[in-house]
Amino acid sequence: MGNEFFSPGEQRAGKVNELFATIAPRYDLLNDLQSLGQHRRWKRRVVAGAAPQPGERALDVCCGTGDIAFGLAAGGAEVVGLDFNAPMLAVAGRKAAAFGSNAPRFLEGDAMRLPFPDAQFDIVTVGYGLRNLVSWEMGLREMVRVAKPGARLLVLDFGKPDNPQWRAVYFGYLRLVVPLLGLVACRNASAYAYILESLRHYPAQRGVEVSMRNLGLSQVRVENFLGGAMSINYGVKAD
Repeated sequence: MGNEFFSPGEQRAGKVNELFATIAPRYDLLNDLQSLGQHRRWKRRVVAGAAPQPGERALDVCCGTGDIAFGLAAGGAEVVGLDFNAPMLAVAGRKAAAFGSNAPRFLEGDAMRLPFPDAQFDIVTVGYGLRNLVSWEMGLREMVRVAKPGARLLVLDFGKPDNPQWRAVYFGYLRLVVPLLGLVACRNASAYAYILESLRHYPAQRGVEVSMRNLGLSQVRVENFLGGAMSINYGVKAD
């Protein structure tokens, strides 16, 4: 049985937009519940890998409510957070109002057609976003396009563990427990059953690793958490 929020075709963008509009008010709470707060640690690892410095420009694609964007800004970078979902950006905007003078600038836009010229950013990140695009490959190419030579690119997302037994246990958690949390917290089990459905159609860390190499990135590596259930892909744009 499919998921009401997942469509593999051109209608996917509209379905995903509907999904995130549904869960935006409780998105941060659900992330804490389903990961037992670990998503915050993984996002800190993204920021640490990006190593933002004062004077650098950073772009966080599919920024959602802004966790990674705020982390990059705290490191001193000038940050733009881009997302196509207005309710998620509204939550990010409320956080920005309390952040201070170096708050990220949040912008509504399409991750597959980034509204920036080539070679603009020293850091380009995406957290839990490529998996939701109509074409994750196009999204990754756009990230590379707007990155400066020498820029760091990082992708955080749900992974597919190499160990088949652990993958089965993990997928069972996504199939049974996570939708129940969604039902309890936002009265919508389908919104969180979507995670497993989307992951089935996504090549996860191994596919992103291959694509980064094919796009000419250097220093390509994967950092796995929980046996590969969560992962960060890292690469550097060639000079």
